[in-house]
Amino acid sequence: MEQTFQALENILLKAIPTAILLLVLYFYLKAMLFAPLVKILKQREELTKGARKAAEQSLAKAEAKATEYENKLRDAKGEVYRDQEETRKKWLAEQAAQLAQAKANAEASINTAREGIAQEVTTARQGLSETSAAIADQIANTILARRSS
Repeated sequence: MEQTFQALENILLKAIPTAILLLVLYFYLKAMLFAPLVKILKQREELTKGARKAAEQSLAKAEAKATEYENKLRDAKGEVYRDQEETRKKWLAEQAAQLAQAKANAEASINTAREGIAQEVTTARQGLSETSAAIADQIANTILARRSS
């Protein structure tokens, strides 16, 4: 057993320089590799957070501008529709005025034509009564002339 302890002691004595080298290597790598790497990763994370924050702000601004654009577009459409409605009402009013004027002109023409027809009827009746009186006289003269002959 003592030999085992001596063998173990020899192994441990030979392992001490390796352990020291491992500790030196650990602290060296920690100082030269891992510390800068951790620092770079932290910077990268901060930059990523900043970029995300900037992207979120840009997205919020874009959404606000899109909302503003939609509101302005809706207002512009409403204004166009109002203008169109006003124009349509004006056209309807003009059309109604033109129809009223045309109706008045037509009624005036009809009244003028009625008056003309009434005058023609009166003239024709006078002409017929004069003609009928003349024809009646001729008939009477013809009948009397035949009776006297």
